[in-house]
Amino acid sequence: MTINPAGLTPRDESPDPIGAQAPAQNHASDSGSSAPAEGVGRYHVRIHDLPQAERPRERLLSSGPHALSNAELLAILLRTGTRDESALDVASRLLASRGLDGLQRASAHELAEERGLGPASAAQLKAALELGLRLATLQPEERPTITGPEDVLSLVGSEMAVLEQEELRVLLLNTKNQVQAIETVYRGNVNAAQVRISELLRDAVRRNCPNLLAVHNHPSGDPTPSKDDVRMTRDLVLAGQLLDIDVLDHVIVGSGGRHVSLRNEGLLEADPT
Repeated sequence: MTINPAGLTPRDESPDPIGAQAPAQNHASDSGSSAPAEGVGRYHVRIHDLPQAERPRERLLSSGPHALSNAELLAILLRTGTRDESALDVASRLLASRGLDGLQRASAHELAEERGLGPASAAQLKAALELGLRLATLQPEERPTITGPEDVLSLVGSEMAVLEQEELRVLLLNTKNQVQAIETVYRGNVNAAQVRISELLRDAVRRNCPNLLAVHNHPSGDPTPSKDDVRMTRDLVLAGQLLDIDVLDHVIVGSGGRHVSLRNEGLLEADPT
């Protein structure tokens, strides 16, 4: 148990499920009335009480961080709530009162004085915000460079390998093959019949990126490309040529570090006729 340095309500910093709370207690008023204090007696849904598939942490693991709201991402960092608020409630309140930019500007000591935060949670939050700020301000020479499928795996492989549904992303690259952005284009059943090639190229055109690399996962764990995977890739290569966009590869991510590069397999170009 840690105590907020400003003398606020004690808060348990142990790694309990997100939103774990102690039961609310009734407090008598100074006048002796038995009326409950403000906020006491109301029912608060704890994140631990939600269906597992609806909890922020489980949703991040199954669908990726892009599927979560700012409040849900913040709740994962906070881990626990208070007696009267879940971690998601605390996160929503902080965003409403300060906003993301306000949380970034606030010091760790200022955040520790917020109701529902302690020194440990404030430090975790500041560390995460600082990492995000450093990533956003990377100089071009510091951006990840793609030299082969192993670089793709290092960048997104561990995250995509545990997704429960297929997800198709494009890595937008400059002339030096440095990553300018990573865009999620499709979630669900990724096949040639459903994927619109124009959607895969749209962000590259908007950002004026000359090179592009596609990557998607196979939830089965087997990265062997299907006929649809090969057909979609070849259509993407041909469409990219019309727009002067070089499609460098299509990497399929499986489980246990397994992956397949369609370029390395000789499946990137259309069969000669």
